[in-house]
Amino acid sequence: MNYQELWRRLAQVYDEGEAKAIARMVYEVRFNLTLSDLFIGKDTQLSANDQAELAEITQRLEQQEPVQYVLGQADFCGRTFLVNQHVLIPRPETEELCRWIISEFRDESLEFRDCSILDIGTGSGCIAITLAADLPKAEVTAWDISGEALQVARENAKRLHFNVIFELADALNTPLDHERWDVIVSNPPYICNKERARIEANVLDHEPHTALFVPDDSPLLFYSAIAQYGLTALKTGGRLYFEINPLYAQELAEMLSMMSYHDIEIKNDTYGKQRMIRARR
Repeated sequence: MNYQELWRRLAQVYDEGEAKAIARMVYEVRFNLTLSDLFIGKDTQLSANDQAELAEITQRLEQQEPVQYVLGQADFCGRTFLVNQHVLIPRPETEELCRWIISEFRDESLEFRDCSILDIGTGSGCIAITLAADLPKAEVTAWDISGEALQVARENAKRLHFNVIFELADALNTPLDHERWDVIVSNPPYICNKERARIEANVLDHEPHTALFVPDDSPLLFYSAIAQYGLTALKTGGRLYFEINPLYAQELAEMLSMMSYHDIEIKNDTYGKQRMIRARR
């Protein structure tokens, strides 16, 4: 099988542009072949073992398993993270959340002072590790309820050589901390069960549902719990940052205001969707 044959097979389940992008990613990541290599036909020179591996990869991709899981890695903020079915695949909108936090600290010259950051629901560790990398004076802690996810996050921190403290913890059952954190950040589960019909099969069938979905009657379940924790655990003037469901952006802002948070700002992602929010204690 060559590159042309691979993307044409994938075009049976993905649109043509995405099929080509996935095929290029497979050849680059697994077989170290660049786009230039593909143009001069090096994809036809794979060994028998590589062809067998390519056939197995193709079968998994045809079943709409995300290419990041098939290859075991995903890019995020210029770094490569290990991923598997125990963690969400890092998304571009989460990169935007990290960049917002980093830019606010740099704009205010806060990167040079010690600050304590907590990432709740860390998954692959992409948020926590990115903040540890780009705010080197910060002390970063990351929680997750999944031991399997924490194994992935710890391995990512080790491979990328950044220090993050990882702890097994439940966002819905937080400790009684007092003025412990300067920043609490979270990309919690925020998709209601009733929204499942609009979720693509490669997400619905493969990514961890506990990291995706909340009950229809409680769309702000995790936001409420984390914000309640922040009322005592954040230092005075400390900040909450969330990735959010655009459907509930205004409702979340009103809830935070009623809880006496201030300086609340909703920020759009590059597609114009209300995807992030920041509030101060």
